[in-house]
Amino acid sequence: MAYKSVLTIVTDAEAAAAQIDAAVEIARREDAHLDIFCLGIDRTQTGYYYAGAATFVTQETIERAQRDAEEAEAAVRERMAAEDIRWAAEAAVAQLGGLSILVAQRARFADLCVQQKPYGKDQTQDAEAIVEAALFDGGAPVLVLPDTGLGARLGSRVVLGWNQSNEALHAARAALPLLKAADLVNIVIIDPPAQGAERSDPGGALSQWLARHGVKAEVSVLAKTLPRVSDVLCRHARDVDADLLVMGAYGHSRFREAILGGATRNMLEMVEVPVFMAH
Repeated sequence: MAYKSVLTIVTDAEAAAAQIDAAVEIARREDAHLDIFCLGIDRTQTGYYYAGAATFVTQETIERAQRDAEEAEAAVRERMAAEDIRWAAEAAVAQLGGLSILVAQRARFADLCVQQKPYGKDQTQDAEAIVEAALFDGGAPVLVLPDTGLGARLGSRVVLGWNQSNEALHAARAALPLLKAADLVNIVIIDPPAQGAERSDPGGALSQWLARHGVKAEVSVLAKTLPRVSDVLCRHARDVDADLLVMGAYGHSRFREAILGGATRNMLEMVEVPVFMAH
């Protein structure tokens, strides 16, 4: 498998400059086609307006969203004019409630989606909706970028979070092109269950499978010495100077993640290096 179709979804071309740069770099590195989907978001909730105003307000906000989409597309085309990769840009308008349908239609035929982290003081609700729609409704792996962007050496030293779940396995499979190109892949297992299927050799089967693909892998078994799994993963990534973290997305139900938090949500909130996720 190779990444031959890369997607990035933009709602504000200026704010997404690092995201676009990263998508361009990955498309060039993988000799892939880059699709840039420019969205104008209608965030209205018409039920909140007084009687008689809804139609006028809805039309105004749709027109504003259309302008946002067109401006984003124009900025993207200007940005991409001098690039020597294969690319295409498209603009569309969506209401927040229908965002997942549009995103999923594009993401399901992408090998990789590149997005900025969806949480932070400057992020809006649609950033979270876009990442979730690509992961769950589109079934695409997503590379989530920190505020600092892609970094100078993506995928040289990789931390692969492993907990024997289907999500973690899907992430490892989807990230295989990156893992094969890495100098070292560190498989990290946190507090493996004493009676689990891999109790005698945690990560052994995964390590063997990766080795057969030419991946240089090693296994680290860590204790959960911090309150959250994401804290342990982030600390370990810093300790080994990793420039990419690969993990499964949402091991619990999405409702439980939203209410109680979880490794995935916490990681996206505190991401320091690019995080590759698949569900």
